[in-house]
Amino acid sequence: MCGIAGFWSVSAPSEVLGAMARSMGEAIAHRGPDGRGEWAQSDIGLALSHRRLAIIDLTEAGFQPMHAASGRWTIVFNGEIYNYLVVRAELERARGGVAWRGHSDTELLIEALDYWGVEETLSRCDGMFAFAAWDHAVGRLILARDRLGEKPLYYGSMPDGAFLFGSELRALYAHPSWRGQIDRDSVGLLMHYNSIPAPWSIWQNVHKLPPAHWLEVRDRRASTPQPYWSLRDVMLAGESSRMAPPGADEPWVDRLEAVLGEVVEQEMLSDVPLGAFLSGGIDSSLVVAMMQKRTARPVKTFTIGFREDAFDEARYAREVAAHLGTDHREFYFSGSDALDVVPRVADLYDEPFSDSSQLPTWLVSHFARQHVTVALSGDAGDELFAGYTRYFVGDGFWRAASRVPYPLRRATAAGLGLVPSKAWDALGHGLGPLCPRLLRNSPGDKFSRIARMLRERSPAGFYDELISHWKDPALLVPGARLPALDAAELAARAGRSDIEFMQAHDTLAYLPNDILVKVDRAAMAVSLETRAPFLDRRVVEFAWTVPESLKVRQGNGKWLMRELLARHVPRSLFERPKQGFGIPLGPWLRGPLREWAECLLSPSALAESGLFDPAPIRRKWEEHLRGQAAWHYYLWDILMFQAWYQRYRSQVS
Repeated sequence: MCGIAGFWSVSAPSEVLGAMARSMGEAIAHRGPDGRGEWAQSDIGLALSHRRLAIIDLTEAGFQPMHAASGRWTIVFNGEIYNYLVVRAELERARGGVAWRGHSDTELLIEALDYWGVEETLSRCDGMFAFAAWDHAVGRLILARDRLGEKPLYYGSMPDGAFLFGSELRALYAHPSWRGQIDRDSVGLLMHYNSIPAPWSIWQNVHKLPPAHWLEVRDRRASTPQPYWSLRDVMLAGESSRMAPPGADEPWVDRLEAVLGEVVEQEMLSDVPLGAFLSGGIDSSLVVAMMQKRTARPVKTFTIGFREDAFDEARYAREVAAHLGTDHREFYFSGSDALDVVPRVADLYDEPFSDSSQLPTWLVSHFARQHVTVALSGDAGDELFAGYTRYFVGDGFWRAASRVPYPLRRATAAGLGLVPSKAWDALGHGLGPLCPRLLRNSPGDKFSRIARMLRERSPAGFYDELISHWKDPALLVPGARLPALDAAELAARAGRSDIEFMQAHDTLAYLPNDILVKVDRAAMAVSLETRAPFLDRRVVEFAWTVPESLKVRQGNGKWLMRELLARHVPRSLFERPKQGFGIPLGPWLRGPLREWAECLLSPSALAESGLFDPAPIRRKWEEHLRGQAAWHYYLWDILMFQAWYQRYRSQVS
């Protein structure tokens, strides 16, 4: 795991280009504290920069930028190729032997590019990565990103024609050609989804390379990104392979154990200390169980806990760790700890990002880094094996609503919309005990959401209403438009159910744009490499061959994962209602974070960027403070943008 950056501008002496590249690398030094390297080609103004976090091959043979033995390619690489030993053996057979200089996956990657070319190399490599490779023979720069989007890569052209790229935006800021204008539509996307999805970024003319894509740059102009892998193709292939009746359940559990075990074993390969995050939930417990089965030493496990009992899962993690015999450590998190971390959040995430679990994610990463350099996690189990409660709530609501003729649904929605939000709130206050899930906690907002969902004609539009925050961002960011996400109509249904459609949507949108951004920035801020076995291509492709009846039973998801975990951990330690990695944000905003929030949400602060209409924001803030509504997630979107703007407004041209 490392950081990469570079640029293609105009010809200049090598020492000048090298100094610029060094500045870009130093801006992301936290991603690679173990070493740095730069390479420049003065006649065309091209330079590459690398910051190294040494994980595999700690010798000088793993240093970057790295050159192919033939001299054709020069590469900077961020990530890990988990099956690199397998691909290495394939390359040796194909070439009739290779004179390796070391045993790093970077060397394997560049020699594979030299022999097979870009697309065939990408199709063979399983892992998490982003890289930039200069092709001396053709005069082109290749940028590529892993299938699921674990590793980030930004790129863009500046007004003077310079092409810049980097693992994080702050690397681009360090180049003298940087000029930035905030993209109003991207601010709207942030308000709607609490993150800015690829290919957009907070800046005009700067993009994120989408997952599973590569592009080439010639004469400082980037091509349209090209896919080399498609989740839709995986879904279609999985559908055709499951045509036969599933038969007995036990063979499916065996298959999951085999594929997940193989992946975990590969991801445990490291030349530095390794451990795992353990929440006590099904996903992380299963990963740790697979790890502990493959080593004689106790796996180092790390858990974050909360002083507030309703949010605390540390006790469950403790019980799982005790059963598996891991070397377990806990850290407890309070509102005062949040107050200490919050001022750093904008710097950790150099693009506005507002998933509030970013706070405990950074803390557990910081805690783990004191003991290990690599940590495995259970991310993506929910998306692949139907673990989110919203899948079942949404499926039930849509099934019921879609039976009603659309004109009647639309009329019902209009009727609900005629009732003022305050009236619903008053009704909820009086009748809340009769239906607490619906009538307590902002019933006005819930009924407004129900009305909007009833107006939707498709499952895609319905699901977007279900998962989004600010429904019409243009009301608070005047002029903002919401671009359509490709993920919305992703599968062309591919013969799949509504629950599987929601899973696929999250795999293409929520996972890479939210979850993986959160984990990458939090962990890399403390120079910790994270690995997620469920994101391996083999696990993903297996998951889409699994019949829905083996994922969902009796209204609960992840059935197959539960059955496998029960082979290693007593059911009493994990069979309980799902609890997300949330924090008591609502009470904290009324308590220890109130003064900080008030400064950022003052009318003058909101007006400073020229982006917001303060009125709707102030209204929600005041309602939240009075306890009339729970608007903490909506407010966190604003707060994270405001904190980011205060930190990075100097980058606005």
